[in-house]
Amino acid sequence: MTDYPTNSTEKNQSADESYMQLALQLAGLAAQAGEVPVGAIVVKDGIIIGRGSNSPIGMHDPTAHAEIAAMRDAAQHLGNYRLVDCTLYVTLEPCAMCTGAVQHARIAKLVYGAGDPKTGACGSVVNLMAEPKLNHHTEVIGGVLAEKCGAILSTFFKQRRKNKVATDYQ
Repeated sequence: MTDYPTNSTEKNQSADESYMQLALQLAGLAAQAGEVPVGAIVVKDGIIIGRGSNSPIGMHDPTAHAEIAAMRDAAQHLGNYRLVDCTLYVTLEPCAMCTGAVQHARIAKLVYGAGDPKTGACGSVVNLMAEPKLNHHTEVIGGVLAEKCGAILSTFFKQRRKNKVATDYQ
């Protein structure tokens, strides 16, 4: 069997999928805790330096989104609020709050799984990342393992409706 060289696009796609699988595991932990299943990780130089999963319900904190938790963890790891040359992987397209935090942190690349047609701020509802007036622009790649990322959310909400659990998700 002949080994064919892999181009950098294939390597990047494979790495993006591997990191997204890890973010999906964190989303699963959020679901087990009764939170909307979103997970996120921050990677720098091939090393995971931040992890987070949704926890606004349990923490009574509207800012406790997976992306924010992962960036806080990464910032503590680096000892700096600037996350230059880092990549954020998140299972769901970030909202406006999280997109703003990504820009303020100077994240170089954002990779997300499922689009969010209700609150997505990277193209689904608005595209804050493409706003030319902003002083930082993050590379955005959407749709990585989108089906798996969407499925965990669909399953979660289907179960919620089945159990008729009253929630205030918005």
